[in-house]
Amino acid sequence: MNKGNVSVQKWPASSRVFHWISALLLLVTWLLMLMYSYDESKVYLGLHKAFGISVLFWMIARVINRVFVKAPPSVPMPKWQTIIAHLTHFALYALLIAMPIAGLLMSVYGGRPVDMFGLFQIPVFVTPDRGMARFYNDVHTEIIWPMIIAFTVAHIGAALYHQFIKKDNLMKRM
Repeated sequence: MNKGNVSVQKWPASSRVFHWISALLLLVTWLLMLMYSYDESKVYLGLHKAFGISVLFWMIARVINRVFVKAPPSVPMPKWQTIIAHLTHFALYALLIAMPIAGLLMSVYGGRPVDMFGLFQIPVFVTPDRGMARFYNDVHTEIIWPMIIAFTVAHIGAALYHQFIKKDNLMKRM
């Protein structure tokens, strides 16, 4: 049997939109931080924060969608791969929710509200505390960010493995 002709059922359109916009939001948020590291313009940092909070809102909506939208049948694979895939997806969801929360807490503990594209602000809702701001900075940049990179690389690597090695059309689902 030619594995390249394996038919797979796609995820519903809403899930595909949530997936790709999540990836785009993460990329834009990262690029803004990269731009800020080369030119310490507060515009880049402000946009980084606004897009980061957008990731949080988007991921909450994505979780709600996932609860109500039925997943397509799984592509046949060994049980251990299925378990790793589920754990990787769970980790990515958790990290993409935790990351903006840690960033928000870093800002507000630093005494800085977060401007959301000039539409509204998330005010400082805690007593500013430099120690807590540093703690959440470390969580945001030294713990969660490397984990997002690791799980994203694993996710993309697995997708490419399925596409080009197993040739089981897994990528067509998303």
